[in-house]
Amino acid sequence: MMQTSQTVEWDGPGLRRQRRPGFRWSRVLWALIYPRRAQQLVPTVTGGLLIVMALGIGTAAYNSSNNILFITLALLLACLILSGVLSWLNFSRVRWRLRLPPTARAGQTAAVTLELENLKRFLPSYGLECRLATVPMRRDQIARPETTFAAKGREVRAILNQAAESPPAVLRLHSRLDPQEAANLDWAWVPPHRGRWRLELQSVGSPFPFGFFNKRLTATLRQELIVRPAVADYRRHGAAGVRWTAGSRRTARSGAGTDLLALRRYAAGDSHRLIHWKASARTGQLLVRQFAAETVESFSLWVQSDATFWPRTEQFERMLSLAATLAEDLFRAGSLRAVAIDAEPWQVTRQGRDLSGWLDRLAVLQPGAEAAHAATARNPRNLMTLRPDGSAGVVALIDGEKAATA
Repeated sequence: MMQTSQTVEWDGPGLRRQRRPGFRWSRVLWALIYPRRAQQLVPTVTGGLLIVMALGIGTAAYNSSNNILFITLALLLACLILSGVLSWLNFSRVRWRLRLPPTARAGQTAAVTLELENLKRFLPSYGLECRLATVPMRRDQIARPETTFAAKGREVRAILNQAAESPPAVLRLHSRLDPQEAANLDWAWVPPHRGRWRLELQSVGSPFPFGFFNKRLTATLRQELIVRPAVADYRRHGAAGVRWTAGSRRTARSGAGTDLLALRRYAAGDSHRLIHWKASARTGQLLVRQFAAETVESFSLWVQSDATFWPRTEQFERMLSLAATLAEDLFRAGSLRAVAIDAEPWQVTRQGRDLSGWLDRLAVLQPGAEAAHAATARNPRNLMTLRPDGSAGVVALIDGEKAATA
């Protein structure tokens, strides 16, 4: 199943020029004096020392009325102003966007790409730093404003520790971004668990030009990504397992099997290797052999999310991983007939997109109290169900026989 990456629209200062009516120096000066709220200018350690030094030299110059100190103060303030102007020009007409894979697997690397493009004609951009964050999304969790005024200290620490479990990733562009050129920053992200995730670009910053300030632009790029269950390491055993891996049945129709079905007259295009020479000599006409077709045994996979079956969260997650892995293995072997979840009707898996949509539903499935027997109304042949095996294991049953365990 080939999958293409997801791409969102461009964002950044490079898009603002298309919406403003024209260029005016008054607008440029006002943007330098009163920048937008999305822009942050954080002084570095060197910048903080320079500001303290400027305050000290300014105080000494006013107290002593020394012209040399005033000139030194003017040079320091000019360096600060020049740093701000050059940092503003560094982000001018720069845009970015995210490119994500359509799906990912828990525990496996997902390739996330951040595209940067410099639309300036003459000036390059230097030292761009991008902060990417991942936030898990839950359907049963509604975000609402809360206050920590009445919260206990351990509750506040728990919230801070939970936020620190997945710190944002910082992608740095070590080389310069030349005018009218683009660059890609790759991030190898490993999702810790399945579900629906939101990847967001928090900010784009740069310490250019002198390292006195770190200018950051707040980004608004957000995109959702479905993370499917992890790949399960399962073991096949029993007669049922042998039947589904290597077993096949021969039907009474023409095909490319090994059992002889009948003899028929030779037709244009038939292979000469299929000619039955002895029968042709007896009848006086060319006869070719027609073999029975071999069809691989097909199975139907049924996933039940009833909380009475899966009281433990770890066991429920292992069941979903085993179901996703079995579905993919059976589909590749051509042995997966249909799939179903709880009381839903059976979905025939003829194409890869049928299985892909079902795996996406497994990614967001939660334990519930569904009707456990509605999906068995059709009584499909070779029904594969998943049941708990002990306190932590999962077993796959085919018509009541053990087929695989994880």
